[in-house]
Amino acid sequence: MLESLRLLLLVIGLTFISGLCDSYGFTHAANVWQDGKLVGREVTRSAGGFAMGISLYWVAIRYLSEAGIVTAELQTLLWFGTTSIGLALLSGRFLQWRTMDQLIAAFVLFGIGWLLYRTGS
Repeated sequence: MLESLRLLLLVIGLTFISGLCDSYGFTHAANVWQDGKLVGREVTRSAGGFAMGISLYWVAIRYLSEAGIVTAELQTLLWFGTTSIGLALLSGRFLQWRTMDQLIAAFVLFGIGWLLYRTGS
C-alpha cells in the first residue's frame, strides 16, 4: 500500500513538473522573435524549459511504466494534460477565460482520465 502511494506520488509529481517545465519552454518560445529579431534571452529560457521538461519526462516514464502505463499514447496524454495546465497557470489568464472555456478544459482533463481508466493503463 505504501509502495503504491509512493509510486502514485512519483508519477503525478514528475509528470506535473515535466509538464510545467515544458510549459515554461512554450511560454518563452512564443517570444523568441520580436520585431523580426531573434531574442537570445528568450531562446535560452525556452531551451532550458524544454531541456528540463524532457529530462524529467524520461524519468517520469520509468515510473509510469512501473505503474503499468506503458503505451506512448497514454504517456503523451498525461504529458499533454499537465503541459496544458501549466500553460494556463503560467500565462495567468486561466481565471480570465470564460466559464465555458474553463469547463471545456476540465472536460478535456476528465477525458484523459477516462481514457486511462478505460484502456486499463
